[in-house]
Amino acid sequence: MKHILLVEDDVTFSEMLKLFLERHQHKVDVCYTLQNATAQIKLKKYDLIFTDLRLPDGDGIAFLKDIKITMAHVPVVLMTSYAEVSTAVQAMKQGAFDYISKPFNPDEVLEVISNALVEKNLEKKSNVDKPKAHKSKESSQFVEGISAASKALNDYIKLVAPTDMSVLITGESGTGKEVVAKHIHLKSSRFDEPFIAVDCGAIPKEIASSEFFGHKKGSFTGAIQDKIGHFEAANGGTLFLDEIGNLTYENQIQLLRALQERRIKPIGSSDEIQVDIRLVTATNEDLLEAVEKGDFREDLYHRLNEFSIKVPNLKDRNDDLILYADFFLEHANKQLNKTVIGFSKEVLSVFQNYQWPGNLRELSNVIKRAALLSTSEIIDIHALPSELINPKKETAVSSHKFSTKENEKALIINALQEVGNNKTHAAKLLNITRKTLYNKIKEYDIDDAKE
Repeated sequence: MKHILLVEDDVTFSEMLKLFLERHQHKVDVCYTLQNATAQIKLKKYDLIFTDLRLPDGDGIAFLKDIKITMAHVPVVLMTSYAEVSTAVQAMKQGAFDYISKPFNPDEVLEVISNALVEKNLEKKSNVDKPKAHKSKESSQFVEGISAASKALNDYIKLVAPTDMSVLITGESGTGKEVVAKHIHLKSSRFDEPFIAVDCGAIPKEIASSEFFGHKKGSFTGAIQDKIGHFEAANGGTLFLDEIGNLTYENQIQLLRALQERRIKPIGSSDEIQVDIRLVTATNEDLLEAVEKGDFREDLYHRLNEFSIKVPNLKDRNDDLILYADFFLEHANKQLNKTVIGFSKEVLSVFQNYQWPGNLRELSNVIKRAALLSTSEIIDIHALPSELINPKKETAVSSHKFSTKENEKALIINALQEVGNNKTHAAKLLNITRKTLYNKIKEYDIDDAKE
């Protein structure tokens, strides 16, 4: 039984997390202030500490620094809101083991705890202070396939990773573009520096400048404290911009200027900050078409596209299907505490014949669901969703190319109506992420597809 200290001022949330951890055989003490937490760690020894980034009497980073001075071997995990992720990443340079963004799911909590405790044991054995950057968890996500398409992808990654060239990753939604970006980072000389992933489709255009470049306290309404932007948080490492085509024209200009000058200026500051980053971007759109339409700046496109990599669809990597299936099954077993060892011949036949429109993301979700439902060591066909066993023909919506401007509102409404307002299925039909769909629904003021 491991002893965990939870420092969180939200009483309801802390009690819920405490009960969850106790159900998984951990002993948990809760403190609601830094003052109490500081006193508590002097009284007891802990195997792991969870602390919120913002607390009534201070911040988690200051608490982290104190812990690293007095008990450097104890892993500290920060809990943050989405807007504080860049600050949390910066805190990892101060010695935090990891961070979790709120809201988070139970599987994520258990995985972070497992990783933290494993690394703590390794440190005890080796007595070496190893860097805590995003290594084991991220490197384990990339599977080197054996298909011709995968071999070509692997060759491109090995070729460009050691350089500082900007890389544009293209491919359909769910093909694993972010995993490829992380692998490029981990194969580069910047592997022990931050890897900051930003979903451009999830950032409202009104706050994009603050997200990218940061701001000073009081620089605008709601700026109640200094904020570190993604560029500064990624300094020395890699900045990954997913769905780059969703940036507004104004934000494109700001991004181009930052890339050209390698300097940024936080909102409300008169001082420029020099940044050294490696930029990797990704899109499932045709950026050249967007350039021709005037929706994307040509000069920015060429700066992003010093080297391009297209991630193949899963249906074009049929020889890799079993490799990925085994990988996702192993991952599902760890997350769900299951011991499923494989798939029936019927299931493998269904996998091979299915077109996988959702690519690797869909395969991962299908296997995780099947592992959860399975009561034996082998996943049989009854654990598969009906759409795999009896796949529908391509719909009218999915046969259309998703446009970024004039007809996308109509396409979104049609997609939502076709799937009964199920936003996950609608995003899959439109070949975009769910975050982007929610952002577009808000942008066009679409009221549950009833317009």
